[in-house]
Amino acid sequence: MKRMSADAKATLVFIPFPLMSHLVSAVDTAKLLADRDNRLYITILIMKRTVDTKISSYTTKSPHPQINFLQLQEYKSISSGSMEDKNWVLQFVESHNGLVRDVVVKMMKSQKGRLAGFVLDMFCTPMIDVANELGAPAYIYFSSGSAALGLLLHLQSLRHDHGKNMKEYEDLDEKISIPTYVNPVPAKVWPVEVFDNETGILECVRRYRETRGIIVNTFLEFKHHAISSLSACARIPPVYPVGPVIQGGSEETGENKRKREEIIAWLDKQPHSSVVFLCFGTRGSFHGDQVKEIATALENSGVRFLWSLRKPPTKETVEFPGEYEDPEQALPEGFLRNTNGIGKVIGWAPQMAVLSHPAVGGFVSHCGWNSTLESVWCGVPMAAWPLFAEQQVNAFQLVKDFEMAIEIKIDYRKKDGGEIVAAGTIESAIRQLMDPKNKIRLKVKELHDKSIAALEEGGSSYNFLGRLIENGMDNSH
Repeated sequence: MKRMSADAKATLVFIPFPLMSHLVSAVDTAKLLADRDNRLYITILIMKRTVDTKISSYTTKSPHPQINFLQLQEYKSISSGSMEDKNWVLQFVESHNGLVRDVVVKMMKSQKGRLAGFVLDMFCTPMIDVANELGAPAYIYFSSGSAALGLLLHLQSLRHDHGKNMKEYEDLDEKISIPTYVNPVPAKVWPVEVFDNETGILECVRRYRETRGIIVNTFLEFKHHAISSLSACARIPPVYPVGPVIQGGSEETGENKRKREEIIAWLDKQPHSSVVFLCFGTRGSFHGDQVKEIATALENSGVRFLWSLRKPPTKETVEFPGEYEDPEQALPEGFLRNTNGIGKVIGWAPQMAVLSHPAVGGFVSHCGWNSTLESVWCGVPMAAWPLFAEQQVNAFQLVKDFEMAIEIKIDYRKKDGGEIVAAGTIESAIRQLMDPKNKIRLKVKELHDKSIAALEEGGSSYNFLGRLIENGMDNSH
């Protein structure tokens, strides 16, 4: 793309929700845009929040010459204590509206060029008001998949257009046809937040319809059915699948670098496609009885394994799972001795480095969207064990619609606490997952190739990104 004059410069303001998984995905999408168009300068506004401490170290250095981070001053009116409120996320975002407006006005006065628009996290819809006030278009960056987006828009329409009380669905065995899924979707895999009006999640989704477009971290060949159905609905803004946006090593502290080297050295000694990797995301952990069932399943299966075992946060806190000083305290007696040589128990895991290692042949996952894309990108088949948020519908789609994952328990709910998945169920799923003749291996391999092609010049995501810049960022605001 030829260099343009400085006068043609356009500023895009990204506002991610301050959680690492949301932030890194947004930053990587900003990099895609900046790489593609040298007129775009991107400012990423960082709202402060005490829970995710990694954010401050991640945002100290710009990842690209056209991208800069701007820390918003801490906003005192929302303390971490009020996270008990069901709709604290929207309250937290809304409390920053005035601050964001003032910062953007000041920033635009001090630099040449125009304000091209706001790219708002899926939870940052209160900021649409700021975009409207400043006469700039707003886009949503939806960091989950397009099918989940369709589910939320459908449920939002049931609630606001058809007056349905979502609470009534909570304990039903009912399945509902959702345009973005091939099979009817049972209510028991919907995100629990949609059943409770006080969370404000459907109110948040309602505002997606006011935006100029929705950028989704997926690719057409993976979610063709979902993207076609979203695009066919006149009441939904244009959808731009620009992924897969894959997160690299975003938290490589010195200590983590040492751990990564040790993990890779162990994997280097294992045969090709022989290791099952168990990892449940930054928020994933299990309590004692469930840990023992997983350990029993692994020992009985005889399969080589790498298990990211995290220590659950204490109740009453909103912290993330942490590290065990000694994992043996959480495991059945003798487990580490009995599995010595075929298994390795770790804490933090460098997920992309592990999934892309040739020794890894299967992934037991919570089906968070970033992890799902990473497994596709690396061509590693999954066994689905979702814990919360939209992970259950991701798991449902992978297992039922696509038949490209093995089910452990797709309607598992972490919050209920009392539910234990038995060792026999886990062992059986691991054996199926690691069976070299399992048909899901071929499906995942095909998608792996398509995911790489989508981002290359002329690929579907490359073209959608170009269309986004053309249709949206070139507006004359």
